[in-house]
Amino acid sequence: MRSIAVFYNSSIPEAAPLAGEIRDWLVEKDIDVWLGETSQRAKLEQIIDDLGLIVVLGGDGTTLLGARIAASHEVPIFGVNLGRVGFLSEATPTAWQGKLGSVIRGEFWIEKRLMLSAAITRDDRPIAVLSALNDIVVSRGSMVRVVRFHLFVDGDHVITYTADGLIAATPTGSTAYSMAAGGPLLPPRLQNFLVLPVAPHLSFERPIVFHQEAKIKIRVEMEHEAIATADGQDAIDLQSGDEVTIGKHTCESHFARVDEPSYFYHRLMQHLSFWSRKQ
Repeated sequence: MRSIAVFYNSSIPEAAPLAGEIRDWLVEKDIDVWLGETSQRAKLEQIIDDLGLIVVLGGDGTTLLGARIAASHEVPIFGVNLGRVGFLSEATPTAWQGKLGSVIRGEFWIEKRLMLSAAITRDDRPIAVLSALNDIVVSRGSMVRVVRFHLFVDGDHVITYTADGLIAATPTGSTAYSMAAGGPLLPPRLQNFLVLPVAPHLSFERPIVFHQEAKIKIRVEMEHEAIATADGQDAIDLQSGDEVTIGKHTCESHFARVDEPSYFYHRLMQHLSFWSRKQ
């Protein structure tokens, strides 16, 4: 592992100093380092094939961005949490050297995580393609009015929801918006995804879990605005009649892990207990 990128969120005050510290530490170990902030995403995409690892400094949103960039190149992500939650990160800003040192020495394992892709069509014409590690969300816009969501599974119409939105979440995303909406928690190595309505009105309210090869299609029907978003970052405006077809992405995200594979449950309870005490 002779070339590493340090990719940080410059809107977090402590990110730039820590990124510089990590760069200097890596350079001392005779490792080539590219240092850049999230606004330099295009440059990271240009050099990614030469990298053995991307160290991401920020919250889960920054880690999601780095993971989506790296997925098609199978470059692993090592996250240092500078955000509120840090479900995706492997290290903290005060205890990163030991774990990153293990990764450099090859003492780590790769955790592969399911991703989703979404193809949006209007009058049978493609208008956008989205990819997500957390979730694809189809929801109302700024108007506080429900939308009718017609859900098709493998070509068959299954149910119509009247709700604020529908969340299609991976196991990674089950700890994000889906959890806030009452969805189940899925371990990250599970090869399934789920669909969950947001604030359903006189509609079926239970989440549905799908096999990884399932293809779902959501047709929106409304008299106002709606949007489709990927990981809460990329957004596409929708019109009534538009269709969002969601399925397993051809790529997976790769995370460099040092903790034991059973880390997920322990870390999840740690985070949930911490934030419940903060309330």
